[in-house]
Amino acid sequence: MAEKVVYRAKKKKIKLFDIVNYIVFILIGLLIMVPIWKVIVDSLNAVGVYQFRLWPDQFTVGAYRTILEEESLIRPFLNSVWTTVLGALLGLTLSTLGGYVLIQFDMPGRGLFATFLTITMIFSGGMIPEYLVMKELGLTNNTWILVVKHGLSVYNLVLMRNFFEGIPGSLYESARIDGCTPMGIFFKIVLPLSKAALASIGLMFAVAVWNDYSNVKIYIMDPLKVNFQYKLMVMVADGDTPNTTYGVAQSTLHNAGIIMAILPFMLLYPFLQKYFVKGVNIGAVKE
Repeated sequence: MAEKVVYRAKKKKIKLFDIVNYIVFILIGLLIMVPIWKVIVDSLNAVGVYQFRLWPDQFTVGAYRTILEEESLIRPFLNSVWTTVLGALLGLTLSTLGGYVLIQFDMPGRGLFATFLTITMIFSGGMIPEYLVMKELGLTNNTWILVVKHGLSVYNLVLMRNFFEGIPGSLYESARIDGCTPMGIFFKIVLPLSKAALASIGLMFAVAVWNDYSNVKIYIMDPLKVNFQYKLMVMVADGDTPNTTYGVAQSTLHNAGIIMAILPFMLLYPFLQKYFVKGVNIGAVKE
């Protein structure tokens, strides 16, 4: 019997659909990688060129050294790092606690609270009232605005609630019978089972804070308090590029800035991939 199974496996033919699939995904991969490779090569090329090069004509890391040494560049980068870390942590904290509250079906006012949150997803107070509120809170021209503005995402809160609802109810009941408090259930049962949700939603928060540009443009005037994305836009669009002592072209510095802007998540994603793949369908399947 085992020999027949092996024989059938060897006899299995590759389908045309599989071949087309491979070709399509290879082409998509090339379409993604070729522009990235061009930016990497141009960031290492001391001479600014517009043509595609497989390798730099004059190899240099001067552009990256400029970013790490020039205060007007490294400070925005560090601003992006700490606001992203704190913004993601604050967002995860509020989303997990809020999602856990929303699955307490015996809590008075739970439905009203859920309705209120849903309304905020549809309607907004507007830019001017929001600006006035932030001004009264002392958050204008303050880097903390990037942390606070992304501290609560109702969309991510709802996703987290849906994930918590997918945890078998028998686990909650058994914990209550054993005398576990609601917060004990949260820390001992809910969070350990929510690694996929925490990784995927945490990544959403981090990307949102890291790529934030509009809030910086609206609320922050001090050039030393902006984040790296805004500084990169000013460099590329307005030509506000600092002088470099390493003899590299301005376009080289621009390309190095682009790589620095995408590098953190290129390094982070492989470690979160296994959780992120599990978490993309949060709340999509109900048992």
